[in-house]
Amino acid sequence: MHNNYYFLRQLAPALTQTLAGFRVAACFSQEKDELIIGLVKDEAEFWLKAQLSAAFAVLALPETFNRARANSVDLLPELLGKVVMRASVFLHDRVLQLHFQGDATLLFKLYGPRPNVVFRPGPNAPAQLFHQRYLADADLVSAPPAPAPDPAYPLRQYPALGDVPPRYLRAQGYDQADAATRQQLVHDVVAQLENPAHFYLTALEGKSRLTLLPLGDIEQTLPPDPVAALRLFVRLILGRRAYEAELRQVKQGLEKRADEATFSAAQSRSRLYALEHTVGYRQTADLIMANLSHILPGAASVEVLDFYQDDQPRVIKLKPTETPQRTAQNLYRKAKNQQIETKELLERSERREAEAFWCLERLEELAAITELRTLRAWRKTHDLLPATKATEAAELPFKVFTDSGFTILVGRNAQNNDLLTQRYAHKDDLWLHAKDVTGSHVVIKHKAGQPIPEPVVERAAQLAAWYSRRKNDSLCPVTVTPKKFVRKRKGAIAGQVVVEREKVVLVVPNNPFERVG
Repeated sequence: MHNNYYFLRQLAPALTQTLAGFRVAACFSQEKDELIIGLVKDEAEFWLKAQLSAAFAVLALPETFNRARANSVDLLPELLGKVVMRASVFLHDRVLQLHFQGDATLLFKLYGPRPNVVFRPGPNAPAQLFHQRYLADADLVSAPPAPAPDPAYPLRQYPALGDVPPRYLRAQGYDQADAATRQQLVHDVVAQLENPAHFYLTALEGKSRLTLLPLGDIEQTLPPDPVAALRLFVRLILGRRAYEAELRQVKQGLEKRADEATFSAAQSRSRLYALEHTVGYRQTADLIMANLSHILPGAASVEVLDFYQDDQPRVIKLKPTETPQRTAQNLYRKAKNQQIETKELLERSERREAEAFWCLERLEELAAITELRTLRAWRKTHDLLPATKATEAAELPFKVFTDSGFTILVGRNAQNNDLLTQRYAHKDDLWLHAKDVTGSHVVIKHKAGQPIPEPVVERAAQLAAWYSRRKNDSLCPVTVTPKKFVRKRKGAIAGQVVVEREKVVLVVPNNPFERVG
């Protein structure tokens, strides 16, 4: 009921008593749907902050306010210097009006879906609107008096009751009462609204409300001071909205990480199963070497008895242009790579499964956190602070990703790769590139005293593979090395570098931050 007529009916005389003689010293906006007015009288100051979004309209009364140095725009210049005379409220409406010397008025229209502020410098001066799209607000006037009493429908006499009083009446047996009793119940409730003994911070259907009636799960009972009650309510509701927004952000982030880790682990397990249940390169090479005397020069295939499979006949394909020894040598090399791949796949699947379980454990902890301060401390403990991807992306000329607090930069083309590696990368940053093919340079920015976790390196390697010629390969080898071991030869073309020391990891090409592939 913070915008209800009956609450504004209490707020208007309180503002008259507080603000009479105050002069407007500042009027500006720092956000899209916000109007801030600063008033002064001698050494005292008072702030009005109208939040005019369709999602949440409220006239906040912060005790202090510090104007930002940037993104601040002065508004309503003719309001400056005006002295407040009194405050009033439109009859049966959600419009609070400030009256100034010289007959200037400032209307706060607090309609839920379309709030606005309307300033009239004088009786015949054209209205100035905060939200220009609501042109009809220029002619906003007070509503006509309520209709005559109707014994059969007593609620119709009071069109500004809102949703709380009818709920309260139903809880008092209104629906079952006769006409006379209904009339008396409505009369009693309106009298309570016009002269409330208390204000209430309560929860109705899961939403925090400021009411003039004891209804719902009452959290606090307050003295009938509308200014103090409004200040307390706005702090409470904004804190809860911030908590809910951060909670939703963290929950979605953890769920996404858990899904990505589970998906990656499943991919690795699937590839591992395929490797373990197919004939290995080493077995084929052994069979070729054991049957060299039976292979004719230039043969495209040879049938042998597979001693790994109880001497079952097996046909091995050959390259007519290649000697059997060279074919076996290539297969032994592939077998060695296959061993490395198997080890990498096993480690990756175990690592990603552990990460998925970690995320699920954090989600269980998250369900028990109910306060913003506790949530932020918990985020800091688990390195889940808000990402700065949008800020960094606006400042840096590269693709920017953020993973577990580490920034990953990806070059866009050859010239951009040069810029990234030669100018933006620090010697202690980690540098990655798809091995032996053209592609983007990828840099993980180092953080002093914090080693880069393996999952972060793996996802950055996936980016390096994804933004390379090996994008469509099932597996891609990626060079990983500190930037200090990467140099550019004099006269080399854009993006071309020499890597002096390297570690090679095998990854599935993917953009894990956009769930590609």
